[in-house]
Amino acid sequence: SGSIEFEVKVNNHKAFGDGMWAEMFKDKIPQFSTNWYNFIFDNNKSIYKFDRLDEKTKLPFNNSAAEENLWYNDYSAGTYTDRKFVFDDNYLLTDSLIKINWKLVPNETREIAGFNCRKAVGIIFDSVYVFAFYTDEIMISGGPMGIHGLPGMILGITIPRMFSSWIATKVDIVNVNKS
Repeated sequence: SGSIEFEVKVNNHKAFGDGMWAEMFKDKIPQFSTNWYNFIFDNNKSIYKFDRLDEKTKLPFNNSAAEENLWYNDYSAGTYTDRKFVFDDNYLLTDSLIKINWKLVPNETREIAGFNCRKAVGIIFDSVYVFAFYTDEIMISGGPMGIHGLPGMILGITIPRMFSSWIATKVDIVNVNKS
């Protein structure tokens, strides 16, 4: 069991795309925004939830309702339950964990939050590439949101199509409040 703090960065200028409307907004918003999330895991189950945002880089039209979203994964059962805030109401969604086709990348490693990590490349939804770094020093096969399926804990993710990256900044495997 333990907890992991993830720093999530989004390239807002890229996420808005190209075109007239995007160009009008680019000088009014920060290029990057940063949020932090907590990932708590125990007995092959996890909860991933919002913790805080960087006030200096937040968007002027920040969707604070998204801060209520919660991801619960049961890796043994292969299921998830997500709480999503949509149009002024919370919804619970339950289904099987998404299928990710992973390929391990030999000889490419990186240290994240003090752990030796190996690289893997995955594909979700038939065409969305996910680049991940996982450690086999933490045996749960999980990671932020519903990303899972590697032989250890995922501590770093980049999803180019979302112009987003998740990186573990702190890992605590003792003194975790499991409630």
